[in-house]
Amino acid sequence: MVNAYLDIGIQSRMNRIISPKDNRVVMLAIDHPYFQGPTTGLRDMSGTIRTLLPYCDCLMTTRGAVQSNISPGDLGSKPIMLRVSGGNSVLFEDLSDERLTVTIKEAIRMDAAGVAVSVFIGSSNQQRTILNLTDMINYSGEYGIPVLAVTAVGKDMARDLRYLALASRICQDAGARIIKTYYCEEFSKLVDWVAPTAVVVAGGKYSSPPDALGMAWNSVQAGAAGVDFGRNIFQDENPVGMIKAINAIVHGDHTVKEALDIYNDCLPGARKLE
Repeated sequence: MVNAYLDIGIQSRMNRIISPKDNRVVMLAIDHPYFQGPTTGLRDMSGTIRTLLPYCDCLMTTRGAVQSNISPGDLGSKPIMLRVSGGNSVLFEDLSDERLTVTIKEAIRMDAAGVAVSVFIGSSNQQRTILNLTDMINYSGEYGIPVLAVTAVGKDMARDLRYLALASRICQDAGARIIKTYYCEEFSKLVDWVAPTAVVVAGGKYSSPPDALGMAWNSVQAGAAGVDFGRNIFQDENPVGMIKAINAIVHGDHTVKEALDIYNDCLPGARKLE
């Protein structure tokens, strides 16, 4: 009976993260300062959160960002995907030397709907990061909290189907409930190979509205549950228009052209985030 209750707890939290109405999600990734420090678009973190929170389904962030920039009641019903791995910075070329940095009890105290751990397949610290993931899955499983695995990509790793499918399948077999990875050619094969585990697509570095919206459209057409975009939203000159356009693609099945029309409608008076 205990396991049944835990399964109910995990599914309840999964339903907070990924809408059961369409099995889609728009996550807003604002966890970059955990290794980048002050980041364009996130220097005024509280302002960015206030501006974009109404338009995302789930906020992927860090403990410190929540403690310093979100007042009680600000989140409303919006769930948090809490990053719980870290321990390195951009000052080191190899970012893969991570450890678990937040306990599961702290995640519960913060009412996180899920927790996120990076896994660096093929790196010098591959085993450690896989064990970070499995340790957190073991800890969180006792409390019915789902784990999102981030297939982090080092400089020497190709973002192709072979590598991303390898990394994603390892994360699935470890027990991750959601996998965050990059879009690639033949992406639908990756989605099929890890089904029924939900896949969300990372935005990566800032590109351009047409490219980012095209990636979002291609991702959901290939079977992704949605996207977890950050820089392509909060570093855009029209961040509100951008996240509205992404929502139109993910939840409204709009075309890229239709989404760009939404983006352009929001351009007058648009304000870039600090």
